[in-house]
Amino acid sequence: MSSSAGAGAAGLGRAGRLPRSARRKQLLAAAQEVFVANGYHAAAMDDIAERAGVSKPVLYQHFPGKLELYLALLDTQAEALSAAVHEALARTEDNQQRIHGVLSAYFEFVDRDDEDGAFRLIFETDLGNEPAVRARVEAVTEKTMKAVADTVAVDTGLDRASAELLATALTGAAQVAARWWLASERPISQADAIRLLEGLLWRGIANFPRQAELPH
Repeated sequence: MSSSAGAGAAGLGRAGRLPRSARRKQLLAAAQEVFVANGYHAAAMDDIAERAGVSKPVLYQHFPGKLELYLALLDTQAEALSAAVHEALARTEDNQQRIHGVLSAYFEFVDRDDEDGAFRLIFETDLGNEPAVRARVEAVTEKTMKAVADTVAVDTGLDRASAELLATALTGAAQVAARWWLASERPISQADAIRLLEGLLWRGIANFPRQAELPH
């Protein structure tokens, strides 16, 4: 998020009482800025409360500790990525468009101007050795992979292990490539990056004909 967004969050906090859901959303937004900027270990609850424009007791009313706050934020971002992948798969029955949609979901997740750096909480966390964090990262990785595998298995008739292997390759390539693209300061447009990857991946997936097209 931009500094202006942070200032807006702080100003909102000082303006008075908010409904609990709105306050929680505000605190998560402030926490994301601090965690992305500083990493988990260097982030302090004092900094998060100040960024949100609330007192520390208010922050603790919603989250009993820094880890619980981080996990809540991780859950929010993991759900956003998972939902984007599921929506991309459900949007069309054209498999090339599905590949395009899954790639777009990952690229847009790492490149959201309004939530800059959110992907780092999942893919580049400095708290990877914490069991609760590791479990959530593994869960969202598995959830998105299995969503793709479901589609691959139904369309191709491949066994489950084969479908999950292909799905792992697709989602892994999407995630790693999107992060490289952003870290390299967007050397080509997002549309061109997605088009290049789509061409590569579609050439491979297209070798597995849809089940309805297989000879009987």
